[in-house]
Amino acid sequence: MTRFETISSLRQYLTSIQSEKTIGLVPTMGALHEGHIKLIEAARQENDLVVSSIFVNPVQFNNPDDLARYPRTLEEDSLQLEAAGCDVVFAPSVAEMYPDSPALRLNFGELETVMEGAFRPGHFNGVGIVVSKLFNIVQPKRAYFGQKDLQQVAVIRRLIRDLSFPVELIRCPTVREADGLAMSSRNRNLTPAEREQAPTLFKALTLARDLLADGHSPVQAKAAVTDMFTSNPNFRLEYVEIVNADTLQIANEVLAPGQTAICLAAHLGKVRLIDNLVF
Repeated sequence: MTRFETISSLRQYLTSIQSEKTIGLVPTMGALHEGHIKLIEAARQENDLVVSSIFVNPVQFNNPDDLARYPRTLEEDSLQLEAAGCDVVFAPSVAEMYPDSPALRLNFGELETVMEGAFRPGHFNGVGIVVSKLFNIVQPKRAYFGQKDLQQVAVIRRLIRDLSFPVELIRCPTVREADGLAMSSRNRNLTPAEREQAPTLFKALTLARDLLADGHSPVQAKAAVTDMFTSNPNFRLEYVEIVNADTLQIANEVLAPGQTAICLAAHLGKVRLIDNLVF
């Protein structure tokens, strides 16, 4: 495995081989877990060359404390990527990616008004900018993202379509711990006591899914989840929504199989957790 820290050196390397090989891109912010490794493995199966980026993108953080707390474990991450079959790691500095603060502003329409878009203003602008840069630098055939960040997947789908990137978006299933907690780099910031409480998110999603499957309305399912968090003072529920899994617009009824998504975000201590269930 080869590691690059500058755009020019990575481009030079990829240009020398790009006519011969298909490239799969796995963008990450590091602090890798098994969910990231599954993305690498999926890319390994479908491409000649696997490129992963490790870059904590400041432009997508609207909370400076969250940016400061985000784990940075580059050497450990590099070892994991190499063991998983990654060929190239791109680990640039902030100055390399943003010599000047980006003036460009991206707006993703209705995706900016719901859930993560509503609670994290400017977040998806930052995601769109860094993913656009990575697409231009790496020029992959396929890009791999996890379903846990379902709204991010929808944003990148829009980005690819509206800007005509010749990239196939691959959405990979959420990887969970044995107790149901969705794997996330932010889980490292949970205290032991908070870690024991964290599977409540998956329990809430499962409750909502079961209620919907039994014929209850989305309003009733959301109320049951809200009550579940209200009775647990360790959590502060930010939102729970039942939406179309592709457009992320509010669903007033259960949709066709695979098209309904239950999405939620909650604060547990100083850590903000998100999760979703598509059924």
